[in-house]
Amino acid sequence: MISFPNAKINLGLNIVSKRGDGYHNIESCFYPIPWHDCLEVIEAASFTFQSYGLSIPGGASSNLCVKAYELLKADFDIPPVEIHLLKNIPMGAGLGGGSADGAFTLIMLNELFALGVSDLQLENYALQLGSDCPFFIKNHPAIAKSRGEELMSIDLKLSGHYLAIHNPDIHISTKEAYVGVSPKQSDLSVTEIIKRPIREWKDTLKNDFEDSIFPNHPKVEQLKNEMYEAGATYASMTGSGSTVFGLFEVAPENSNWKLIKL
Repeated sequence: MISFPNAKINLGLNIVSKRGDGYHNIESCFYPIPWHDCLEVIEAASFTFQSYGLSIPGGASSNLCVKAYELLKADFDIPPVEIHLLKNIPMGAGLGGGSADGAFTLIMLNELFALGVSDLQLENYALQLGSDCPFFIKNHPAIAKSRGEELMSIDLKLSGHYLAIHNPDIHISTKEAYVGVSPKQSDLSVTEIIKRPIREWKDTLKNDFEDSIFPNHPKVEQLKNEMYEAGATYASMTGSGSTVFGLFEVAPENSNWKLIKL
Protein backbone atom coordinates (compact mmCIF):
# COMPACT_ATOMS: atom_id res chain seq x y z
CA MET A 1 0.00 0.00 0.00
CA ILE A 2 1.33 3.42 -0.98
CA SER A 3 0.24 6.90 0.07
CA PHE A 4 1.59 10.42 -0.26
CA PRO A 5 1.69 12.35 3.04
CA ASN A 6 1.41 16.07 2.39
CA ALA A 7 2.72 19.19 4.08
CA LYS A 8 0.69 22.00 5.63
CA ILE A 9 1.15 25.72 6.23
CA ASN A 10 0.01 27.85 9.15
CA LEU A 11 -2.17 30.79 8.23
CA GLY A 12 -1.64 32.89 11.32
CA LEU A 13 -0.39 31.52 14.63
CA ASN A 14 -1.34 33.12 17.93
CA ILE A 15 0.41 31.96 21.11
CA VAL A 16 -2.51 32.45 23.47
CA SER A 17 -1.31 31.23 26.88
CA LYS A 18 1.13 28.99 28.75
CA ARG A 19 -0.33 25.75 30.04
CA GLY A 20 0.33 23.98 33.30
CA ASP A 21 1.69 20.93 31.45
CA GLY A 22 4.47 22.96 29.84
CA TYR A 23 2.79 23.29 26.45
CA HIS A 24 1.18 26.45 25.03
CA ASN A 25 -2.35 27.09 23.89
CA ILE A 26 -2.40 28.31 20.31
CA GLU A 27 -4.82 29.42 17.62
CA SER A 28 -3.91 28.85 14.00
CA CYS A 29 -5.36 27.84 10.65
CA PHE A 30 -3.82 24.63 9.31
CA TYR A 31 -4.02 24.41 5.53
CA PRO A 32 -2.90 21.29 3.60
CA ILE A 33 -0.68 21.86 0.57
CA PRO A 34 0.34 19.56 -2.31
CA TRP A 35 3.97 18.93 -1.37
CA HIS A 36 4.38 15.24 -0.63
CA ASP A 37 6.50 12.51 0.84
CA CYS A 38 5.94 8.95 -0.41
CA LEU A 39 5.09 6.22 2.09
CA GLU A 40 4.81 2.47 1.47
CA VAL A 41 3.65 -0.14 3.99
CA ILE A 42 3.94 -3.86 3.15
CA GLU A 43 3.10 -6.90 5.29
CA ALA A 44 6.36 -8.74 5.99
CA ALA A 45 8.04 -11.52 7.95
CA SER A 46 9.78 -9.03 10.26
CA PHE A 47 9.49 -5.31 10.97
CA THR A 48 11.82 -2.96 9.09
CA PHE A 49 11.89 0.78 8.43
CA GLN A 50 13.87 2.35 5.60
CA SER A 51 14.06 6.02 4.60
CA TYR A 52 15.32 7.59 1.39
CA GLY A 53 15.67 11.09 0.03
CA LEU A 54 16.33 13.82 2.58
CA SER A 55 18.35 12.62 5.56
CA ILE A 56 16.26 12.19 8.72
CA PRO A 57 17.99 12.96 12.04
CA GLY A 58 17.88 10.30 14.77
CA GLY A 59 17.43 6.56 14.58
CA ALA A 60 14.49 4.58 13.28
CA SER A 61 13.05 4.15 16.78
CA SER A 62 12.38 7.90 17.02
CA ASN A 63 10.62 8.13 13.64
CA LEU A 64 6.89 8.80 13.86
CA CYS A 65 6.10 6.09 11.30
CA VAL A 66 7.71 3.52 13.58
CA LYS A 67 5.98 4.95 16.64
CA ALA A 68 2.62 4.85 14.82
CA TYR A 69 3.10 1.15 14.10
CA GLU A 70 4.04 0.49 17.72
CA LEU A 71 0.93 2.32 18.98
CA LEU A 72 -1.42 0.15 16.95
CA LYS A 73 0.61 -3.02 17.55
CA ALA A 74 0.09 -2.52 21.30
CA ASP A 75 -3.70 -2.59 20.89
CA PHE A 76 -4.21 -4.84 17.87
CA ASP A 77 -2.73 -8.17 16.77
CA ILE A 78 -1.19 -6.84 13.57
CA PRO A 79 1.69 -8.61 11.81
CA PRO A 80 5.12 -7.12 11.07
CA VAL A 81 5.45 -4.70 8.16
CA GLU A 82 8.08 -3.08 6.02
CA ILE A 83 7.82 0.72 5.96
CA HIS A 84 9.57 2.64 3.20
CA LEU A 85 9.59 6.44 3.39
CA LEU A 86 10.80 8.71 0.60
CA LYS A 87 11.41 12.04 2.32
CA ASN A 88 10.86 15.17 0.21
CA ILE A 89 9.39 17.63 2.73
CA PRO A 90 12.10 19.42 4.76
CA MET A 91 12.17 18.55 8.47
CA GLY A 92 11.98 21.03 11.33
CA ALA A 93 10.66 23.55 8.83
CA GLY A 94 7.16 24.27 10.15
CA LEU A 95 5.58 22.23 7.34
CA GLY A 96 4.38 19.27 9.41
CA GLY A 97 5.96 16.65 7.16
CA GLY A 98 6.95 14.30 9.98
CA SER A 99 3.53 14.67 11.57
CA ALA A 100 1.89 13.78 8.27
CA ASP A 101 4.09 10.69 7.89
CA GLY A 102 3.05 9.42 11.32
CA ALA A 103 -0.65 10.13 10.77
CA PHE A 104 -0.67 8.54 7.32
CA THR A 105 1.00 5.42 8.76
CA LEU A 106 -1.90 5.09 11.20
CA ILE A 107 -4.42 5.48 8.36
CA MET A 108 -2.64 2.95 6.15
CA LEU A 109 -2.32 0.31 8.88
CA ASN A 110 -6.00 0.76 9.73
CA GLU A 111 -6.94 0.14 6.09
CA LEU A 112 -4.36 -2.57 5.38
CA PHE A 113 -5.46 -4.74 8.29
CA ALA A 114 -9.15 -3.70 8.36
CA LEU A 115 -8.94 -2.65 12.02
CA GLY A 116 -12.13 -0.59 11.90
CA VAL A 117 -10.63 2.30 13.87
CA SER A 118 -12.75 5.46 13.52
CA ASP A 119 -11.34 8.85 12.52
CA LEU A 120 -11.86 10.07 16.10
CA GLN A 121 -9.89 7.12 17.46
CA LEU A 122 -7.16 7.68 14.86
CA GLU A 123 -6.95 11.32 15.96
CA ASN A 124 -6.49 10.16 19.56
CA TYR A 125 -3.68 7.84 18.49
CA ALA A 126 -2.18 10.63 16.38
CA LEU A 127 -2.13 13.01 19.34
CA GLN A 128 0.16 10.57 21.13
CA LEU A 129 2.62 11.10 18.27
CA GLY A 130 2.52 14.91 18.32
CA SER A 131 0.30 17.97 18.56
CA ASP A 132 0.08 18.51 14.77
CA CYS A 133 -0.56 14.88 13.91
CA PRO A 134 -4.37 14.72 14.42
CA PHE A 135 -4.86 17.35 11.68
CA PHE A 136 -3.61 14.97 9.00
CA ILE A 137 -6.22 12.30 9.74
CA LYS A 138 -8.97 14.28 8.00
CA ASN A 139 -6.49 16.57 6.24
CA HIS A 140 -8.90 19.45 5.55
CA PRO A 141 -8.42 23.18 6.33
CA ALA A 142 -9.13 23.69 10.02
CA ILE A 143 -8.82 26.14 12.87
CA ALA A 144 -6.52 24.56 15.44
CA LYS A 145 -6.68 25.43 19.13
CA SER A 146 -5.35 24.12 22.45
CA ARG A 147 -2.02 22.39 21.62
CA GLY A 148 -3.18 22.18 18.00
CA GLU A 149 -5.29 19.07 18.46
CA GLU A 150 -8.68 20.83 18.86
CA LEU A 151 -9.73 21.14 15.23
CA MET A 152 -12.69 22.92 13.68
CA SER A 153 -13.09 22.34 9.95
CA ILE A 154 -13.55 25.50 7.88
CA ASP A 155 -14.55 26.22 4.30
CA LEU A 156 -11.40 27.88 3.00
CA LYS A 157 -10.20 27.51 -0.57
CA LEU A 158 -7.01 29.07 -1.89
CA SER A 159 -7.40 27.47 -5.31
CA GLY A 160 -6.27 29.72 -8.13
CA HIS A 161 -3.39 31.17 -6.12
CA TYR A 162 0.28 30.41 -6.52
CA LEU A 163 2.07 29.33 -3.37
CA ALA A 164 5.78 30.16 -3.18
CA ILE A 165 7.73 28.37 -0.44
CA HIS A 166 11.34 28.64 0.59
CA ASN A 167 13.25 27.10 3.46
CA PRO A 168 16.49 29.05 4.06
CA ASP A 169 18.07 25.99 5.68
CA ILE A 170 18.14 27.58 9.13
CA HIS A 171 17.39 25.21 11.99
CA ILE A 172 15.20 26.70 14.71
CA SER A 173 14.45 24.55 17.74
CA THR A 174 11.07 24.73 19.44
CA LYS A 175 12.81 26.01 22.57
CA GLU A 176 14.43 28.86 20.63
CA ALA A 177 11.15 29.72 18.93
CA TYR A 178 9.37 30.20 22.26
CA VAL A 179 12.12 32.39 23.75
CA GLY A 180 10.92 35.99 23.60
CA VAL A 181 7.30 35.05 22.88
CA SER A 182 4.83 36.68 25.26
CA PRO A 183 1.58 34.67 25.18
CA LYS A 184 -1.48 36.85 24.82
CA GLN A 185 -5.01 36.75 23.48
CA SER A 186 -5.10 38.58 20.15
CA ASP A 187 -7.61 41.39 19.62
CA LEU A 188 -8.70 39.64 16.42
CA SER A 189 -8.92 35.86 16.30
CA VAL A 190 -7.49 33.86 13.41
CA THR A 191 -11.00 32.53 12.86
CA GLU A 192 -12.30 36.06 12.24
CA ILE A 193 -9.41 37.20 10.05
CA ILE A 194 -9.49 34.13 7.80
CA LYS A 195 -13.03 35.07 6.73
CA ARG A 196 -11.77 38.37 5.30
CA PRO A 197 -10.35 38.85 1.78
CA ILE A 198 -6.74 37.70 1.50
CA ARG A 199 -5.58 41.25 0.73
CA GLU A 200 -6.60 42.24 4.27
CA TRP A 201 -4.50 39.52 5.90
CA LYS A 202 -1.15 41.32 5.59
CA ASP A 203 -1.66 43.67 8.54
CA THR A 204 -3.81 41.41 10.71
CA LEU A 205 -2.93 37.73 10.25
CA LYS A 206 0.29 37.26 12.21
CA ASN A 207 2.59 34.44 13.26
CA ASP A 208 3.64 35.29 16.83
CA PHE A 209 6.87 33.30 16.45
CA GLU A 210 8.18 35.93 14.03
CA ASP A 211 8.69 38.35 16.96
CA SER A 212 11.26 36.06 18.57
CA ILE A 213 12.80 34.55 15.45
CA PHE A 214 13.32 37.55 13.15
CA PRO A 215 15.75 39.40 15.47
CA ASN A 216 17.99 36.32 15.71
CA HIS A 217 17.60 35.24 12.09
CA PRO A 218 17.28 38.35 9.88
CA LYS A 219 17.52 36.19 6.73
CA VAL A 220 14.08 34.77 7.53
CA GLU A 221 12.58 38.26 7.82
CA GLN A 222 14.39 39.29 4.65
CA LEU A 223 12.83 36.35 2.81
CA LYS A 224 9.34 37.40 3.89
CA ASN A 225 10.03 40.97 2.71
CA GLU A 226 11.34 39.67 -0.62
CA MET A 227 8.09 37.83 -1.20
CA TYR A 228 6.08 41.00 -0.62
CA GLU A 229 8.42 42.88 -2.93
CA ALA A 230 7.79 40.20 -5.57
CA GLY A 231 4.06 40.86 -5.36
CA ALA A 232 2.75 38.47 -2.70
CA THR A 233 -0.76 39.18 -1.51
CA TYR A 234 0.17 37.60 1.80
CA ALA A 235 3.45 36.24 3.18
CA SER A 236 4.39 34.66 6.48
CA MET A 237 6.65 32.26 8.28
CA THR A 238 4.90 28.93 8.85
CA GLY A 239 4.86 27.20 12.23
CA SER A 240 7.98 27.87 14.28
CA GLY A 241 9.97 28.37 11.08
CA SER A 242 12.18 28.82 9.31
CA THR A 243 10.14 28.20 6.14
CA VAL A 244 8.44 31.26 4.63
CA PHE A 245 5.58 31.14 2.15
CA GLY A 246 3.81 33.68 -0.01
CA LEU A 247 0.42 33.65 -1.73
CA PHE A 248 0.48 35.20 -5.21
CA GLU A 249 -2.20 35.96 -7.77
CA VAL A 250 0.44 35.89 -10.52
CA ALA A 251 3.36 33.44 -10.48
CA PRO A 252 6.52 35.15 -9.16
CA GLU A 253 9.75 34.93 -11.10
CA ASN A 254 12.17 33.47 -8.59
CA SER A 255 13.82 30.16 -9.41
CA ASN A 256 14.98 29.69 -5.80
CA TRP A 257 11.44 29.32 -4.47
CA LYS A 258 9.36 26.20 -4.73
CA LEU A 259 6.21 27.18 -6.62
CA ILE A 260 2.91 25.33 -6.29
CA LYS A 261 -0.35 26.11 -8.10
CA LEU A 262 -3.15 25.65 -5.60
